[in-house]
Amino acid sequence: MLQQFLHDFGYFALFLGTFFEGETILVLAGFLAFRGYMDINLVVVVAFFGSYAGDQLWYYMGRKHGRKLLARKPRWQLMGDKALGHIRKHPDIWVLSFRFVYGLRTVMPVAIGLSGYPPLRYLILNGIGAAIWAAALGAAAYHFGAVLEGMLGSVKKYELWVLGALLVLGFGLWLRRRFKNARIAREACAEAEAKARLAAEPVPVETPKTPVE
Repeated sequence: MLQQFLHDFGYFALFLGTFFEGETILVLAGFLAFRGYMDINLVVVVAFFGSYAGDQLWYYMGRKHGRKLLARKPRWQLMGDKALGHIRKHPDIWVLSFRFVYGLRTVMPVAIGLSGYPPLRYLILNGIGAAIWAAALGAAAYHFGAVLEGMLGSVKKYELWVLGALLVLGFGLWLRRRFKNARIAREACAEAEAKARLAAEPVPVETPKTPVE
C-alpha cells in the first residue's frame, strides 16, 4: 500500500515540498529510497527541479515586488534587510549556499532579486546550488538509512518508527519557526508602536528669555 501510494504521489509531493521549502520532505524521500520505495536518482532529480523552480520564482518576485513582499511579514522584513547585507558583501557565495542556511530559503531569493543581481548569473549559479543541495541532502538521507541498518540490523521492523520520528522532527522545526515568527512579529509591532508614540509627542519649544535691562 505504501509503495503504491509513493509510486502514484510520492514524486509529485516531493516536487511540491522542495518547491516551497522542503528539507524535511527530501530527507524523508532519501530514507524511503534506501528502503526501496522510491528511486534515489529520481529523488535527487525531482528535488533539484522543485528547488530550482521555486527559487527562480521567488527571485523574479523579488525583482518586481521585493519590498512589498518583505513588508508583509515583520520577520521577512528583518531577515530581508539582513540578507541584503550578506548579498552585497559576497553575492555569488550566498546564491550558491543559501539553501544550506535554515530559514533563508524563501527570503534570500527575494532579497537577491531585490538587490539587482543579474538574472542570467542567478539562473546559472542557482542551478548549481540546487544541484549540490539536492544531491548532498538526498545522499545524506539515503546513507542515514544505511547507518541505521548497521546499528540496528534490519531496518524494516523499525521503518515506521523512523518515518514517524522524521515527521515529528519536521513538524517540530515548523512549530519552532512559527513561534519564532510570532515573537518577532510582536517585537516589531511593539517597536513600531513605540516609534509612533515618540513621533506623536510634542517637541518642547523653549521660550526665548527677555533680556533684563
